[in-house]
Amino acid sequence: MIRVLLVHEMLLMCNILSAVLEDEPDIRIVGYATTVAEALKKSKREDVDVVLVSTRMANQGALEITRAITGSRPGISVLLLGLTEKKERILKYIEAGASGYVLENDSVDDLITKIRAAHDDLAYVSPAVASVLMNRLSELAQMFAVLENSEVGEAGLTPRELEVLELLGQGKTNQEISERLVIEIGTVKNHVHNIFEKLNVNSRTEAASYLALFNTSDNE
Repeated sequence: MIRVLLVHEMLLMCNILSAVLEDEPDIRIVGYATTVAEALKKSKREDVDVVLVSTRMANQGALEITRAITGSRPGISVLLLGLTEKKERILKYIEAGASGYVLENDSVDDLITKIRAAHDDLAYVSPAVASVLMNRLSELAQMFAVLENSEVGEAGLTPRELEVLELLGQGKTNQEISERLVIEIGTVKNHVHNIFEKLNVNSRTEAASYLALFNTSDNE
């Protein structure tokens, strides 16, 4: 039995989704949530396998729910509902930990198939999205390969701090880093502070110069 928690800002939509899914013999709706707080509370209290989350939640609520649940309850799969096939937006949710997504023009059969796939740790993505994911993985692999063999890597930076440092080197603002890595601005500030301490620098420019210096030396 696949136990599903429905999260949508409109209770009516939760009722409609429940009615659509209730005839499936292997799917059981265990609850509804219309706010981020309610979704997080019920995901901890109820026995849940899949959380179906509307991407229309206010204030990037779907991203917050995805990060929180996948970070604290790795046994739960998060499936996003109502996306358009905009590759960059889909990538944000996947990087936040989502197991899959249901497009706004998908059918009921597609929805049911993707719920089952999420429960079985399978993913349905379009060739275009798969290409973006592969490029992102390649980008990260190249970045870590360069940094791990440099004094930057020896400074003891965590993988996330290395990502933040790379974006600092690209001149990204805290807001831009937050959006790229799908983390809170406060978290970005903490990472920047830790980077400054570990590299013994006092500014973003110094940190970026430090990175550029060792990237250059590795390529010589």
